[in-house]
Amino acid sequence: MDFRPTDDQRALQAGMRELLAGRFGRERLRAAVDEVGEGAARGGAPGIDRALWRELGDAGFFALRLLEKDGGVGLGLPEAVLLFEEAGRALLPGPLVATHLAAGAVPGAATGETVVTRVDHGLVEWLDAADQVLGDASGAAPVRSVDPLTPLHRVPVDPGAPDSWPEAALLTAAEQAGSASRTTELAVAYAREREQFGQPIGAFQAVKHLCAQMLVRAEVCRIAVYAAAVTGDPVEIAGAKLLADEAAVRNARNCLQVHGGMGFTWEADVHLHLKRAWVRAERGQTAGEAAEALAAAL
Repeated sequence: MDFRPTDDQRALQAGMRELLAGRFGRERLRAAVDEVGEGAARGGAPGIDRALWRELGDAGFFALRLLEKDGGVGLGLPEAVLLFEEAGRALLPGPLVATHLAAGAVPGAATGETVVTRVDHGLVEWLDAADQVLGDASGAAPVRSVDPLTPLHRVPVDPGAPDSWPEAALLTAAEQAGSASRTTELAVAYAREREQFGQPIGAFQAVKHLCAQMLVRAEVCRIAVYAAAVTGDPVEIAGAKLLADEAAVRNARNCLQVHGGMGFTWEADVHLHLKRAWVRAERGQTAGEAAEALAAAL
């Protein structure tokens, strides 16, 4: 079984990266964060960029796995994880997983006309901005989110209830894998340009080891995500989610360490990756649930 992406899959992924670079690059990311801060000061809630959402729909992001006869692209999970990996790299906000999984079941979800969110472990993302909620969100109360671009509501349900969509865990793992790769790139770039004692800090053994460890985590979790997308096995999905959550969180922490004091400033993007990784780790399948699934299969 060959887990390497084909030329067509690589072209699909490159096209999504190009789209997001043009429509949600670093300047737009920072602007979105600033808009959230300004809205919070006025007592408002962040909203979805509807124009970008429709562009994603036009690009087939949400309808990727629908059959062509149903207006979809006719591809599968392996292609989906490549697109979600790019979304994770870019820190693209919004209930992407829920809307993608609702395509074909909720009118307008496939085209990006309808924003869909879902109840997940007692939490709902983007409740105020969504057009439709999957699950019972009655009694939802807003809670403070560590991630400025992921507004959250808590609902009075059992937060330990198992997730009914293994695909949700896999696509979330793909986002985590993209973030882990991106923080590795940020750390390496900074280590090359930041100088101390007359040489780049990347020349120091301690920094080299941190960057090498980050690369290993990012590559291992990416391969696990790709393999789980090919097999669709729930146990392999659990393993991929566990590895991806760890890679995203630990790589963001290591990236902060490489950046030093600069990494803790609001202007740096590193803290945004760490905060989003924390939120994603509680979505789809938690570490405890993934570990239990793996233990039960042994």
